[in-house]
Amino acid sequence: MRVAIIGANGQLGSELPRALTQWDVHPLTRPACDLRDFASVRALLAGIRPTAVINTAAITRVDDCESDTQTAFDVNARAVLNLARVCADLDAALVYLSTDYVFDGEQRSPYSERDAPNPLSVYGVSKLAGEYFVRNVCARHLIIRTSGLYGAAGSRGKGGNFVETMLRLAAGNQAIRVVDDQVLAPTYARDVAHLIRVLLEREAGGIFHVTNTGACSWYEFAGKIFDLLGLEPDFDSTTTAAFGAAARRPAYSVLAHHGLERCGIDDLRPWSDALKAYLVETGRLQ
Repeated sequence: MRVAIIGANGQLGSELPRALTQWDVHPLTRPACDLRDFASVRALLAGIRPTAVINTAAITRVDDCESDTQTAFDVNARAVLNLARVCADLDAALVYLSTDYVFDGEQRSPYSERDAPNPLSVYGVSKLAGEYFVRNVCARHLIIRTSGLYGAAGSRGKGGNFVETMLRLAAGNQAIRVVDDQVLAPTYARDVAHLIRVLLEREAGGIFHVTNTGACSWYEFAGKIFDLLGLEPDFDSTTTAAFGAAARRPAYSVLAHHGLERCGIDDLRPWSDALKAYLVETGRLQ
């Protein structure tokens, strides 16, 4: 299989070549592949003639999307429409990475792939628009919704990831306040990369929820980071209202894995085990 990876220097994009070693992989970083340059993307992919294109590129700074709506939609939606057209023309499968933020968080049980989205933020709306474009333009598509993603490469668009941010604040002896009223399933990018390989091998299509199992609040996630490393920073909980972020977040965005179950694919490991593996990989834990 010949696979093009767009956003290959990001958290997930950098993990995919390691998961797809048996295939002909073409990692594409932004300098080589700016999704907003439709003609360039078309020419580049036409030259590669991929069997599948995995798009991990996105504007993910959720609060910034509220003030820069145009950029959010240019990258997360309009560029995705153009990419879907190219993939349809090349008869390539398009793998699109989406988010738990397409849901409003009003539910108190895990969201299935069949639950109706209702995003609260510009970021969530732009990613959902990208989903609709992919579903309606490219017949061969795979939409992966995940949550709380972190990986060894960090998230370049965010200047790090949640784990790295917590460790940086702890090292700087800064007061750390983390919301305890947003519940999700933090997810290790390496595990998602593995599941994408499995889904592509099985020629699966449609929407799949792919997260590490279990659930926690952001506060509990941070607490587990500190506990595993034996750190005792100035650390306490706060509320979403008190934190005062620009974008609204779902209070509960745990994702059910019914799609994986229907395909007979095992769940990913628990989020706490994945976090420990990440800390080992980054050399912080033996």
